[in-house]
Parts: sequence; structure tokens; C-alpha cells
Amino acid sequence: MKKTAIIVAGGSGTRMGADLPKQFLKIEGKPVFLYSIDAFIEAYNDIRIILVMPSTYADLAQSILEEFGYPSTIEIVEGGETRFHSVKNGLAMVSEDSLIFVHDAVRCLATPDLIRRSGLAASAMGSAIPVIPVKDSIRRKDETSSCSAVVQREGLYIVQTPQVFLGSVILPAFALPYDAGFTDEASVLEASGQQVNLVEGEEGNTKITFPDDLVFAAWKLSLRKHN
Repeated sequence: MKKTAIIVAGGSGTRMGADLPKQFLKIEGKPVFLYSIDAFIEAYNDIRIILVMPSTYADLAQSILEEFGYPSTIEIVEGGETRFHSVKNGLAMVSEDSLIFVHDAVRCLATPDLIRRSGLAASAMGSAIPVIPVKDSIRRKDETSSCSAVVQREGLYIVQTPQVFLGSVILPAFALPYDAGFTDEASVLEASGQQVNLVEGEEGNTKITFPDDLVFAAWKLSLRKHN
């Protein structure tokens, strides 16, 4: 089966306080989004990679790919107004007979093992969404008062990427009109009436959002290099 990774790099990086979007910030001299590409290339040597970028940064992304010697086969697609529209633009390039991985470019710590495990699960079940259990205590606050209540964390999970799907499953789902409740691909799949299948994620598969996240990612990557 053909395999395609749609790596979404649409963030503005405003919470990082940087001049460039966070996907372009560097860890040991290398932009964050390249580490995500590396994981997929290591997982599958025959995978097609589609990079979804804001149009204003497409030329920069292309020059970085060339500078670091990445294959010329990596395609850059223009992002959309929301994540839904960005992913839809990427999906427009893919056929139904594909296994499709949708991944946040700034989750640069996802491992090839997670990618392969999720791919195998999606091949068998149609979809595979990596999750980790919620460990902290959770409370829901009443926005109209100072009252709050405990939310039982049993059965609650934090959703990660890559979210993996058979093309025949996810492409029809993205024919739905946009809804503000579409926070990820799994929510689109669920809205189409199809089942969302969960797989075990990775504790270290964090998303670069704040400056401290960049420090943590650099530390984790250095540990992997020396192990």
C-alpha cells in the first residue's frame, strides 16, 4: 500500500515570542520541522512526504530542504485558514488507496516506532489515533461563578499525532463542510459517522508551543543521539 505523510506546519509561533514560526526554530542548528520529516523517512524508506506550509513561508521551507540535502520529491502545499483546511489541501494530493499519516510538524519527538505501530493499526482498523492517559487532576470551572467540580480522569486521554488513516476512510470524511468543532482529524472522522480507533502514544511526543518546550526537545534528542 502506498504511504503518505502530510506534515502540517501552519503555526504562527506567537506564543514562542520569536520572529519566525516555531516550525522554523532550530535545535542544534536544524529547524524543528526537519526532525519530523526525519522520523517518517526512518520509519519507511518509501513514504511520500507532503509538507503543508503557509504560502508566505513556502520559499523558505524549500530553501531549507535544499540546504540540508532532503529529497527533491518532498512536496510543499499551501496551508489554509484553519487546520481542517490545511489538512484538506494536503489530502487533495492523495488517492484513496493510500495509508495516510497526518502529523504536526512541531511534534519533532515522535519516534519511527510510533509511526510504524500506528501505521500497522490503521491498516487493520481503518484509523489509529495515538493517545496517552491524563495523569493530572482535572477540574471544570463554572465560567459564571467561582465554583468548580472534579472531572474524573479515568478514561480521559490526551490526543497526539501522527493520526493515521486509510485513504478510503479519511478522504470521504473531509468532504464534510467545515465545523468549528473540528480540532483534529479524528474529530472529522467521528463527525462523518465512522469509528475512531485509539492506540498507545508516547509520553515524549510533545508539541513545541513555548520556549521551554524547545529546551526539552533538544535534551530528548541529545539523549537519543547518545543511546
